[in-house]
Amino acid sequence: MILQITDLKKVYPNGVKALNHVNLTLEKGMFGLLGPNGAGKSTLMRTIATLQDPDSGTIHLGDIDVVNNKDEVRKILGYLPQDFGFYPKVSALDLLNHFAVLKGIADKKERREIVDALLQQTNLYEERKRNVSEYSGGMRQRFGIAQALLGNPKLIIVDEPTAGLDPMERNRFHNILSEIGEQVIVILSTHIVDDVRTLCKQMVVMNNGTILLEGTPAETVASVQGRIWTKAVEKDAFKHYRDTMPVISHHISEGKMVVHILSDVCPEEGFEQAEATLEDVYFSTITQN
Repeated sequence: MILQITDLKKVYPNGVKALNHVNLTLEKGMFGLLGPNGAGKSTLMRTIATLQDPDSGTIHLGDIDVVNNKDEVRKILGYLPQDFGFYPKVSALDLLNHFAVLKGIADKKERREIVDALLQQTNLYEERKRNVSEYSGGMRQRFGIAQALLGNPKLIIVDEPTAGLDPMERNRFHNILSEIGEQVIVILSTHIVDDVRTLCKQMVVMNNGTILLEGTPAETVASVQGRIWTKAVEKDAFKHYRDTMPVISHHISEGKMVVHILSDVCPEEGFEQAEATLEDVYFSTITQN
């Protein structure tokens, strides 16, 4: 099954172009949607998930017209939004069973088998009788994936799923997403570059509602390889570099400002060529567009 997005547009009443002629073709596997806050990622996710309509353009999931046949899409859609709500004082087992009923899994025995299997898959089975409100942030996200997998979906959308998770929970979550991505289309919307590098076969960089770059993580890194230069400078000299050179990113290390510059040649004495990373791709794309 293929997800085809064609010339999608959305302008909010305040004039913000949230989606500006977006075109994408997605096949089975993990797809990374990378961009800063306000880039239009959540608007695109909500539109694909049938939670809002575009002003114009089309979305097709296989033979299904997503914009005009929302009910058909929802039957084969799993969605984990950025802020996942839950009922207080309800166990994970009971809540997932409730969601399964809402998803249309009517047979009690089948439903229990599915619920138990999903709790096992997301490593929550031993904690299934605890209230979801008592779960850690990572456990709640894993529960969110469990509910998104109900009904054997063909398309799964996860919006900023690892923000705020500790390294161990992020690793657990990555493992779950990798397993899921072998079977269906998974769209991972995030501003965390490392999540895309670790998980995704294909990716885009998006900002101001526009797709700025598309390709595999390896292809995009290759496009800037040999063009990234770095130097540690005094803090009071940073403004000079920022104003006179194509600085794409900077960070403080040992009291100095380490700048990364995109250039075909060495910018000046003292710069060293750095091994390009996906973070360099991201920052250079955002700053140059």
